[in-house]
Amino acid sequence: MPVTKSVEKNVRQNARRRAVNRARKSRLKTEIAKFSSAPKKERKKLYPSVQAVIDKTAREGVIHRNKASRLKSRLAKQLD
Repeated sequence: MPVTKSVEKNVRQNARRRAVNRARKSRLKTEIAKFSSAPKKERKKLYPSVQAVIDKTAREGVIHRNKASRLKSRLAKQLD
C-alpha cells in the first residue's frame, strides 16, 4: 500500500489514465476490425473515419505516430 499522500494520488491518476487509454485503444481496434471485415465497396466510405480515429489515438499519445502511419498505410492497401 502507498505510504505518502502523493503516492496515493499517483495510484489514482495511473488507474484513471490506464482505464482511459484502454478504452481508446479498444475503440481503435474495433474501428480497424469493422473496416477490415467490411465489403470492399464499403471500405472507401469507412476509411476516412478509421483514419481519423487512428490519428486521434496517436495525437492523444496512446500509440506512437509511426505506428499510426503504419496502420493507415496497411489499411489503405486494403482499399484496392
